[in-house]
Amino acid sequence: MKITRCPDLPRGFVYSADHRAALHLNPTKVERGELYLPTADGVMIVEAEISEIKDWAAAVGGDLPKVIAALIEGVSHPCRTFAGLFLSEPIVMGVVNVTPDSFHDGGRFKNPEGAISHGLALIKAGVKILDIGGESTRPGAKPVSVEEEIDRVLPIIENVVGQGAVISIDTRRVAVMQAALAAGASIVNDVTALSGAGAVEAVRDAGASVILMHMQGSPQTMQADPSYDHAPYEVAAYLANRVEGCERLGLSRDRIAVDPGIGFGKSDTHNFAILNALAMLHGIGTPVVLGASRKSFIGRTAGVQNTDDRLPGTIAATLHAVRQGVQIHRVHDAAEIRQALEIWRLCGDTTG
Repeated sequence: MKITRCPDLPRGFVYSADHRAALHLNPTKVERGELYLPTADGVMIVEAEISEIKDWAAAVGGDLPKVIAALIEGVSHPCRTFAGLFLSEPIVMGVVNVTPDSFHDGGRFKNPEGAISHGLALIKAGVKILDIGGESTRPGAKPVSVEEEIDRVLPIIENVVGQGAVISIDTRRVAVMQAALAAGASIVNDVTALSGAGAVEAVRDAGASVILMHMQGSPQTMQADPSYDHAPYEVAAYLANRVEGCERLGLSRDRIAVDPGIGFGKSDTHNFAILNALAMLHGIGTPVVLGASRKSFIGRTAGVQNTDDRLPGTIAATLHAVRQGVQIHRVHDAAEIRQALEIWRLCGDTTG
């Protein structure tokens, strides 16, 4: 992909509906932003005042003014509802991995009793969403059978549903989605962004919501040699395309959230570039989810090998994301993150 930076908005730009998922806006300052425009061989990036971008779109005409207005609205006023939850303040999504090999807590809650107890403790700590997974998707993880994955997650879902949190199933398998949704889950969290055959239909027909995540490659290969020309843009364009694909199959945008997939087929440089452009994702018109909790980029950057020692880096990444309007934070440490969010909120409260 050829990346071209231009000082001025292009004359003679012709907009078509095919461009919608490729058009993005990254706010850089108050009333100013980088506009990403598709070209024949890549993308053109132009930084300009928001008022200039509006005037330029009006001069181009057609549907472009409406599209630009939606981008500006998205990045200026991020979505405030998802899966029946109000997102006026950041919310915490707690992780329950019923696996022997997840990167941080693998094996700690592999028996149903321990996983149920942990899930209920997370709910007591204030999570609004409980994300339950039965297959590790860490780098190099080996897949498990559909039957084993269902056997791992169903007892947990059945015992925590109705206890005060919305239940999410972390899976990429349609059969697991269907079993979990039938058992009481109402969100599917899919690292493959519902790209599997029948996945969109499974979520649509259940009346559920979904988190579409970006991943380059597969868990087995994704960290071998991740490559991007412009990671934040490519992630945003991919997710926008997946949202449009879901809509074409009848899954409405108001039931979708997006996750840039930190650590899923990204180098540390890619991860930090994406973290510094999270606000761009709001232009897709969905809530944004971030899962940076205790991940390896924190360990490598801070020189901390043990995942148990990566909470400070997790809190820093979370608060940085809050500053960019990210609404949902998928974490292992619910109480600690909620405490950090509350202090952050009060430090920014100017009403006193």
